[in-house]
Amino acid sequence: MNRRQLIKHSALAVGAFAAARESFALEIFPSSKELIFRDNAAGPIKLSSNENPHGPSPLAKKAMYDAIDASNRYQWDINVTLREQIGKLTGHTKDHIILGAGSSELLGLVTLFASQKKGSALAAEPTFKLWMPAARKMGLPIQLVQATAAKENDLPAILAAIKPETRLVYLCNPNNPTGTVSPEAELENFIKKVPGDCIILLDEAYTDYYNSPSMAHLVNDFPNLVIAKTFSKVYGMAGARLGYVIAQPSMIQQLMQLQAWANSGPSYVSMQGGLAVMQDAQFIAFCKSENIKAKDVFYKGLQQLGIPYIKSYTSFVYFDAAVYKKDFAATLQAANIIGARSFEEKSTWLRLSIGTVAEMEKVVSALNS
Repeated sequence: MNRRQLIKHSALAVGAFAAARESFALEIFPSSKELIFRDNAAGPIKLSSNENPHGPSPLAKKAMYDAIDASNRYQWDINVTLREQIGKLTGHTKDHIILGAGSSELLGLVTLFASQKKGSALAAEPTFKLWMPAARKMGLPIQLVQATAAKENDLPAILAAIKPETRLVYLCNPNNPTGTVSPEAELENFIKKVPGDCIILLDEAYTDYYNSPSMAHLVNDFPNLVIAKTFSKVYGMAGARLGYVIAQPSMIQQLMQLQAWANSGPSYVSMQGGLAVMQDAQFIAFCKSENIKAKDVFYKGLQQLGIPYIKSYTSFVYFDAAVYKKDFAATLQAANIIGARSFEEKSTWLRLSIGTVAEMEKVVSALNS
């Protein structure tokens, strides 16, 4: 592929990914204000997008506010500093890191890279699908491998489905929308068995909530392993759009060549917020603790109603609303609570994001009304 073709290919991918993002976000909600350490702002309780109801952190807010005065300057230096700090956190160098406007942008970038050679992709079902419409438009058809009866990623079945033309295997771990996590040893064994010419795109957006094992330590041993992480979840910066990928430097260089300007996705303001929140250990600990408390409130409510659910290692819960005598989502909407939705065709399983303790108490009260 020559440079002209590559630029055209990249432009098509950007357009396709943007269209996919717009189709994915079908519902538009009022923006929330000043949620930090508050039970709920005025307006609907929004529990649809796995956002951190407590963020951004006080340190991140101050850093972003202070950064506004310098946002007339390009972020030449700070993206290097941020990559260095992320590398210290993950055990890598800045050359192992590429930045993007949230990990979603980078999932699209890796998909674009994989689609340069004719082939196909594999993913679990159900899983996070935002990147899939763009992948298909780029000529990368996707085969979905059904999860186990326990709603866990079926790693042996995914391995068995890999063919010589498989260019990419996508895994979300912990998985969205199910909240399940693959055992560390099984996931490591899976990575070792995937052919070296097939990219393993491992989405670790939710590992921080329960300190679920990251596979970042395997990056140096496996050139085909690409790990996507984000500041959108426990760090509370979903709207600031900041994410990164960890991979071997040679892979990072190839991904950077597909960006119009390497590491230019996040703004100067967002990157300052990212640097600050990485130092805000008190805020991170608070978010983890509150997530567990709020989730327990919801668990108990589901148990009282006899609704089966899956123990979640994330900031959301997946449950089977078949036994609920009313329309689950409509009941919540009547109480000004938005978010319960299905991710499987013709399924009664729903996902609901976890809000504050007070918000989840209102959810349980609405369901029992």
